[in-house]
Amino acid sequence: MVTVSVVTPMYDEAAAVDGFAARLRPVLDELGLPYEVVAVDDGSRDATVARLLALRATWPSLRVVALRRNAGHQAALAAGLRAARGDYVVTIDADLQDPPEVIAPMVSTAVSRGVDVVYGVRADRRADSGFKRRTAGLYYWLMRRLAGDFVGGQAGDFRLMSRAVVDVLNGLPEQRPVYRLVVPSLGFPSAAVEYARAARVAGRTKYPLGKMIRLTVDSVTSFSAAPLRVATWLGLVSFVACLALIVGGLLAWSLGGTVPGWTSLYIAVLLLGGIQLICLGLLGEYVGRIYAATQNRPAFLVAFDTGGDVTEGTAPASSEAGADTGTRAA
Repeated sequence: MVTVSVVTPMYDEAAAVDGFAARLRPVLDELGLPYEVVAVDDGSRDATVARLLALRATWPSLRVVALRRNAGHQAALAAGLRAARGDYVVTIDADLQDPPEVIAPMVSTAVSRGVDVVYGVRADRRADSGFKRRTAGLYYWLMRRLAGDFVGGQAGDFRLMSRAVVDVLNGLPEQRPVYRLVVPSLGFPSAAVEYARAARVAGRTKYPLGKMIRLTVDSVTSFSAAPLRVATWLGLVSFVACLALIVGGLLAWSLGGTVPGWTSLYIAVLLLGGIQLICLGLLGEYVGRIYAATQNRPAFLVAFDTGGDVTEGTAPASSEAGADTGTRAA
C-alpha cells in the first residue's frame, strides 16, 4: 500500500502549530493511506517544539525532528527529506499560506497519472502584497532566462515527490541546493495542481527582503554562469573605454589642448574601480561555493528525532544558513 510523508519545516511557529495540525490531520486521515508527518524544528526560540511534542501525545503519526541550531529553510527541508519514509513525500510550510487540502488532489494526481512530481502552483496570489507578487514574478522570470524553461512560473516549495525523486535529492553532492530549481531540473515526469494562496495564519513573515535577495543570488549562482560572463563583458567594455580615453588624451596632447584637471581622472578611477569591485564580488560568490564544498561541513545537526533514524552531518549546506524558516521567498 502507498504511504505518504508530509515534511514541514518550522521556525518560531508556536502560534501556528495548532491551527496547522487542525487543518492537516483531517486531510491525511481522509486519504485512507498510512502516513507520517515529519515536523522539522529549525532551532526555534519559542515554544514550537513543546507544542509539537504535546500534539504528538494525541497524534502518533506526528514525528518531531529538532535541529540543534537554526540552519535555514533549505537545510530543514533536507533534514525532513532524509527522515521521511513514505512512498510519496509532500513538503509544505506551517503558515497555511499553502492549503493542506491540496495534498489529497496531489496524491490522486500522482497515483492516477503515474508522475513522480506534482507541483503546487499558485494560481491566485491576491493574499500576497503587491510588492511580493511583483518580486516573485521577477524572480521566476529571471530564473527561466538564466537557468532554463524547466523553471515553473509560480511553483515554490509546496510539492509532492515520489520516493525515486527523494532518493536522488538525498544523494546529491550539491552544497547549497535551491529545491524549487533542483527538483524540476532533474526531469522527472510531473504534473501540477493549482490553488489560491492564503494569508499567513499567525505571526509575521520569516523572509524579509534581505533573505529574498540572498535566495535569488544563490539561485542564480547555482544554476548559471551568467554573472561570470557579465563580469567578462564589463571588463571588455571598460578596456574599450580606456582605449578611447587614451586615444582622446593623445589627440588632445598633440593639438596642445590639454588642461590640467582632476575631474576626468577622478571619474575614470571611480568607474573602473567600481567595475573591478563588481567583478571581484561575482567571482567571490563562486569561489565561496568552492570553499564551502571543500570544507564539507554538516548543514544541520539533529538534537533529537522521535522517529529515531534520521542521519545527520552530510546533508547539503543551506542556501539560507542562519536564515529564518517558515515562509518561502516567492
